[in-house]
Amino acid sequence: MSGKRIFTHALLLICIAACNVKQFIPEGRYLYEGAELEVEKEESVKKWNDIERELNSLFRPTPNSKILGQRVGLWAHFKGSQEKPGFINRFLKNQIGEEPVYLNEVNIPQTESLLVNRLENRGFFYSTASSEVEYRSYTAKVKYEATAPAPYKLKNYEYDHDSLTIDRVIRELLDDTKLKEGDRFDLSLMREERERLDVALKKRGFYNFNPDFLIFEADTNPYEDKTFDLFLRLKQNAPEEGIIPYRIEDITVYPNFALEGYEEGADTSSVRGIDFVQRQKVFKPHLLEQYILMEEGDLFDSDRSRLTSNRLSGIGNYRYVNIRYREREELNEDGEGVLDSHIYLSPLDKRAVRAELQGVSKSNNFAGPALLLSYRNRNLFKGGEILSLTGKFAYEAQIASGEREGLTSFELGLKGDLIFPRVVFPIPIRERFAYSVPKTKISLGTEFQDRRGLYRLSSVSSTYGYFWNANRFVYHEINPISLNFVHLSRTTPEFDEILDRNPFLRLSFEQQFIAGITYSFAYNQLMDKFRTHSIYFGANLDVAGAGLNLANELVNSQNPNRFLGFDYAQYNKGDIDFRYYIRFSENNLLVSRLFGGIGLPYGNSVSLPFVKQYFSGGPNSVRAFRIRSLGPGSYVPDQANIAGFFDQAGDIRIEANLEYRFPIVSVLKGAFFADAGNVWLVNENEALPGGKFTSDWLQELGVGVGFGVRVDVDFFVIRLDLATPVRRPHLPEGERWEKSFQIRDGDWRRENLVFNFAIGYPF
Repeated sequence: MSGKRIFTHALLLICIAACNVKQFIPEGRYLYEGAELEVEKEESVKKWNDIERELNSLFRPTPNSKILGQRVGLWAHFKGSQEKPGFINRFLKNQIGEEPVYLNEVNIPQTESLLVNRLENRGFFYSTASSEVEYRSYTAKVKYEATAPAPYKLKNYEYDHDSLTIDRVIRELLDDTKLKEGDRFDLSLMREERERLDVALKKRGFYNFNPDFLIFEADTNPYEDKTFDLFLRLKQNAPEEGIIPYRIEDITVYPNFALEGYEEGADTSSVRGIDFVQRQKVFKPHLLEQYILMEEGDLFDSDRSRLTSNRLSGIGNYRYVNIRYREREELNEDGEGVLDSHIYLSPLDKRAVRAELQGVSKSNNFAGPALLLSYRNRNLFKGGEILSLTGKFAYEAQIASGEREGLTSFELGLKGDLIFPRVVFPIPIRERFAYSVPKTKISLGTEFQDRRGLYRLSSVSSTYGYFWNANRFVYHEINPISLNFVHLSRTTPEFDEILDRNPFLRLSFEQQFIAGITYSFAYNQLMDKFRTHSIYFGANLDVAGAGLNLANELVNSQNPNRFLGFDYAQYNKGDIDFRYYIRFSENNLLVSRLFGGIGLPYGNSVSLPFVKQYFSGGPNSVRAFRIRSLGPGSYVPDQANIAGFFDQAGDIRIEANLEYRFPIVSVLKGAFFADAGNVWLVNENEALPGGKFTSDWLQELGVGVGFGVRVDVDFFVIRLDLATPVRRPHLPEGERWEKSFQIRDGDWRRENLVFNFAIGYPF
């Protein structure tokens, strides 16, 4: 029996028998259907939804799940537990089966006690809880009822002690408390207050402090209106070392520390009172000390310690960064504790050579093998510098190209990156970024591309810029110098014909010199998988040609449209990418994305250089349209041939995507999606009628829907998406929406079903 028939039969059996689990329930047993809770409140309560969620979380165990009202998992368990269950039933039991959950597994008295306990922890003293079991033919549900009297509210909050140094500090910290007059009594808020004070005290020198040293006492005696005074006290038996501040005396750094210890006879040098111990000068001390935020004589500060560790790890030269503090037995003359700080740095291997054989899948639907050879030298000049050299050899062919056959590419490339883990600038700059140190990156690369049967393209590019993380969510990158020289050669008659037909396209290839400034910003919460709601916002800015134009004006150039004999591009380009994730569970999420970008050519340019143009369609865009087959605007190509690959690009791009992702089996995930978008031109191009952006742009959006499967193995994702257009902007108005879906028609499927293969999620 084929896999398809097995799946079909299994699905049919589920649909017929899923609702029929009653026959498997032992006599005298009742399936547990869950619990309902009704709370009678004496008055309206702020943030009651949070309290209600906590109360509902107390109900245990979780009843058997349902799909469309049927207990499919439970049915699969029972069927797979029979004698001689057969292959299908065993498979379904192992994959989706659930053990039955019976009423006798529910501890009703304990749940009632927990409900009362949680209500009283939230300030509803003298609460009550009761329950009733509702029986049906073979199922049972528990209905709980609780009463919540008017809660006790805060009248005064103060710290009750004043003879120690720590008392003065705590009094100062109470100014920022979240406990305010009128707040309901709430143990969770008191726990948060203790943790807040613990964090703040550790920033002020109290190295050994513990939040358990603080206790709250509530007093309701002075009042008869359900209000109370709250007193914060220090425990009488709190150890002395836990309530005195500590000051850092000595700071010692071991830049070449091994697990077995540091080398005997190592030399010691001092910079800013920090001792550096190393036999050979592995890392220049005057450069390394810039990463250390602690100073001799400072009070201990947990924030500075953590940030120092982050900064040292961010250099990229060290496998381990370990900061240890040793307490001295004696106190200083001010009665403070004394700490010695020891920073152990275990370096990575200085040199590395790597060879990679890759299977590359690009956003433009080109795929093929690539060989990468790379060399890396860490700590090149003994200041944490990293030199990377990468050589690339690749062959690519466009897949899922439809009628655009023959698009293949052969590439050779060599690139070098030199990264300084600090700001390198003609004028010395002492960076002031606490979270991470900005890095300076100098890149130089060259690439040769042979687009078989069309042209050869060689390019040289260079950038000089800085990148850094402002915090764990925010990333910046700015390149004040970004140069790109492109030379088109060995064009074939077929490609010359394409360029002759579209003068704008010819100009976009002839602009050989691109010089400007680029800036990128990203705010990313998506790495936090525990968040129910998370966002990503990215923005890019690319300004080219203004500097060269100014230089030509300053020297009174006879040909202001050329620089050093080359045509140069002039444009301003910017785009934004916004993504919003709603996570229903670990593997069930709804993802939405909005993208907008515009490039404004001016001066020498009537369109963006070809390598800077936008395109729409393909695996990371509107997936119901093949690569570069959408737009610009309502433009209709004469035929879907190779020429369209170059014609169907633009200066403006707008896209929106919606995707629901869900698990199927193990590492196999699924998705339903809908995409909409297009590209447009800023200037009218006679070769591409209908391509210019107008106020009717909404009527020119291409729309598609589809289904995808993904093999998600943590470190990589293989993605297969199948989509179909539901709106085609190149058709006449009134005929753009798809009116029929003839799935059984082979010709319709070939014309309307678009298959995309890619590595990684689209967004």
